[in-house]
Amino acid sequence: MKIALLYITHSTQSEAIRIIEPLITDKWIACANYFPVSASYWWEGKIESEDEFVSLIKTHPQNVNKIKKRIEETHPYEVPCIIHWEVEANPKYAHWIYNSVISLAE
Repeated sequence: MKIALLYITHSTQSEAIRIIEPLITDKWIACANYFPVSASYWWEGKIESEDEFVSLIKTHPQNVNKIKKRIEETHPYEVPCIIHWEVEANPKYAHWIYNSVISLAE
């Protein structure tokens, strides 16, 4: 069974939690993992390097577009990183994801 994963970068863990926990509370996503990363990237003509936090969130594939829109509305980055892909999960885990979220189908 397929589930959707979204990978989002944040400046701090507290920022990640501020953006992601309401998605759990509102049952748009089933869960999230947070982990620190080091990043290097082009920004305004030069290479920047900094520490960030990544949230990896799991949801039903039909919820992705509304989740992306909501994150873009609340994220402080001018250009937030929101990457998603669909992956196969073991049936028990996928069922748990599906039963933990509401349908946001358009």
